[in-house]
Amino acid sequence: MKRKPYPADRLPDEREATTRVVAMPSDTNPAGDIFGGWIMSQVDLAGSVAATRHARGRVVTVAVHSFQFHQPVYVGDLVSCYAQVVKTGRTSLTVDVVVYAERDRQKIETVKVTQATLVYVSIDENRRPREFARNN
Repeated sequence: MKRKPYPADRLPDEREATTRVVAMPSDTNPAGDIFGGWIMSQVDLAGSVAATRHARGRVVTVAVHSFQFHQPVYVGDLVSCYAQVVKTGRTSLTVDVVVYAERDRQKIETVKVTQATLVYVSIDENRRPREFARNN
């Protein structure tokens, strides 16, 4: 499967958001911005949704190839994660995730805040790698 990265200047409008959540005060770091680890967990959740759908079963995160923070996320931002399976192996899937924050819902100001590439492995009921049909 060929990689088709999301353009940096616009939302991937051909897809639905995999996850959406409002950043809350409890998610902040000492400086008052949203904690990077919280964003990382949202990215992993979104990536696992796409990987689980593609593998048609349970998956586990095995690697993070890249993670880039472009802009901070603020309390009250609507955070939307878009995930896309970009590569498949015998048991593994590589997923690109981009994250946008909708800052001012009256003006509809949306900015790209994060992007990442993660690898998941499909597993069976014994938590062992499981082959999946590659023509999903």
